[in-house]
Amino acid sequence: MSAASYAVCVYCASSEGVPAHYKELAEEVGREIAARGWDLVSGGGRVSMMGAVAAGARAGGARTTGVIPRALVDREVADTLADELLVTDSMRERKALMETHADAFLALPGGIGTCEELFEVWTAGTLGMHAKPVVVLDPDGHYSGLLAWLRELVERGFTGAGALERMVVVADVTTALDACAPPPPVSRSVL
Repeated sequence: MSAASYAVCVYCASSEGVPAHYKELAEEVGREIAARGWDLVSGGGRVSMMGAVAAGARAGGARTTGVIPRALVDREVADTLADELLVTDSMRERKALMETHADAFLALPGGIGTCEELFEVWTAGTLGMHAKPVVVLDPDGHYSGLLAWLRELVERGFTGAGALERMVVVADVTTALDACAPPPPVSRSVL
């Protein structure tokens, strides 16, 4: 990743059984990341939604970085077409590398792995450990039960309202990527 590039880390499903419309969504996200001139950081697999987002990004000319634990190289069919494929010894190392290579995080519909990755970067952002955008793209209510539970945590006093505000939840690709965008440059006035 060059110093001038901007990279979005996309968390999503790598399970083969997901419906085709989710794979299409992932591919659209990849294409739109490329259209903005950004790079993609992903989990390093080339199957299911994970493979689709990387394929969409590459089709649009984006640079792709995949990060995958050695134990999953065969299971998730490593994305050997990635511009950079980083193989780690553990899931913890994988998540740390994904975080350091990314300027923003976008979670698509997914399962427990996607939720675990999302919760880790969201928690770190809420605690002030990074200021990177954390965005959830939920076009069809996939996360509605989880979001209801999170609101209940606020009501019961287990989580502050600011934590929920730190995670942006949107329903369409354009709004999701707008929420991931870098902040506008600060203009400097000359005295």
